[in-house]
Amino acid sequence: MAKPKFKRILLKLSGEALVGAQHFGIDFEVMDRIAEEIRGAYDHGAQIAIVVGGGNIFRGVQGSAKGMDKAAADYVGMLATIINCLLLQEVLNAKGISTRVQTAIAMPEVAEPFIRLRAIRHLDKGRVVIFGGGTGNPHVTTDTAAALRAAEIKADVILMAKNNIDGIYSDDPRTNPDAKKIQTISFDDLIRQGLKVMDPAAVSLCQQNHIPIIVFDFALSGSIEKIVLGETMGTLVGSGAGGKK
Repeated sequence: MAKPKFKRILLKLSGEALVGAQHFGIDFEVMDRIAEEIRGAYDHGAQIAIVVGGGNIFRGVQGSAKGMDKAAADYVGMLATIINCLLLQEVLNAKGISTRVQTAIAMPEVAEPFIRLRAIRHLDKGRVVIFGGGTGNPHVTTDTAAALRAAEIKADVILMAKNNIDGIYSDDPRTNPDAKKIQTISFDDLIRQGLKVMDPAAVSLCQQNHIPIIVFDFALSGSIEKIVLGETMGTLVGSGAGGKK
């Protein structure tokens, strides 16, 4: 069995990734495929932490746009992420992968509270750790939660999963056929060019803690395993990365 290039990873999944062909909710066939992708890297000994969004159930931005108080809407969105975490945990457990959910909002009947050293201990023992509830604070995105948790557990890399987009482009490739793929880019260039991959606060956290980001197409079978083993895929964002296209 090949040894992983990245020993400890944080995988960021959007809630929309769980929808599949539906317009809302969770497609369990997609959830099962996600679990299989995770197992591909897990079987090589990679330590895996996951942050899942909640946009398939509720987005705080949409709630506030409809007149909800922004903080209240964000708290509902945090609860949506926890629902996704618990479902993903069950699918992974069914595949024989020991998993723990830790939440930033205390709900001891269903999950552990987030405790940094306990999360690291779980990873060292070969358990997948899923972080729910964002940071526990409104006005903060799950992108920032992913960057924060990656820094706290000392992850080697953040894997930013995208649907049918194999990296970062100069423009939206779904609407602009002339958009060019960027192979590597520095944190500074990513922010300066206003490329919408993660929110600026999340990018800044990664830069400060020297955590590279790999943006990749989650629809490609075996992509997580290939990245963990060192295969070049998607777009690399990092302090030492250039601006090659």
